[in-house]
Amino acid sequence: MPKPNTLTIAGSDSGGGAGIQADLKTFHSLGTHGLTAVTAVTSQNTRGVTAVHPLPQAHVRSQIDAVFADFPIAAVKTGMLGSAATTRLVATEMRRRQPAWLVVDPVMIATSGARLLDENAIEALIDHLVPLADILTPNLPEAEALLGRAIGRAMDEAGADLLALGARGVLLKGGHAKGREVVDRYYDATGVIEMRHPRHPFEGHGSGCTLASAVAAHLARGKSPHAAVRAASHWVNKAFRRAWKPGGGTAYVLGH
Repeated sequence: MPKPNTLTIAGSDSGGGAGIQADLKTFHSLGTHGLTAVTAVTSQNTRGVTAVHPLPQAHVRSQIDAVFADFPIAAVKTGMLGSAATTRLVATEMRRRQPAWLVVDPVMIATSGARLLDENAIEALIDHLVPLADILTPNLPEAEALLGRAIGRAMDEAGADLLALGARGVLLKGGHAKGREVVDRYYDATGVIEMRHPRHPFEGHGSGCTLASAVAAHLARGKSPHAAVRAASHWVNKAFRRAWKPGGGTAYVLGH
């Protein structure tokens, strides 16, 4: 049977745990065919990021042109965009292409702490790309950067304010919160749903990329947004249970 095509527009992780590599593993595992438009090449491993090389705007655009010219694309997921210029470019292309589903993962800082989005790109993200998103998938630090304030325990207020930025749905990822459970919360015009899982005692490299790309894959396969975020959250929890440590750092790679 043919598989739906899913496109990731994101950075490459030489360590294979996050970014384009995590997205492609997720797309394949969930029964879709993965397409890519690489925005940047990073030099990283389980210990951290040592270099970031943004690709020229013309080459990012040519990759998007190439895949849309040949493939019927069922869903698009954006990840690391790196700069305001690339963010505006991707927003322009998504507005022109009108994909059936757009999942925006506002990647800003790597698990190791390395900055993956310029400070001045946050405004471009809010003004140009977030309003196009069917589902926005920030973790707590990213949500605070988008809102310009600390969230604390006011999750529902943050969810409402994130929706007000223009996305039709917001999946607020709970991995950075404290507690024995990880609580992912999905907000849209109908209210909020929660997905709860036990917190694992280790750091999962690329978990945010994996969750966002899992949402995109489930949307591409015909699930509703509510069903897609539930299925993606539960699937990532299973991937955590299959995780292992492939390198010398503390980060675990998820078992896609």
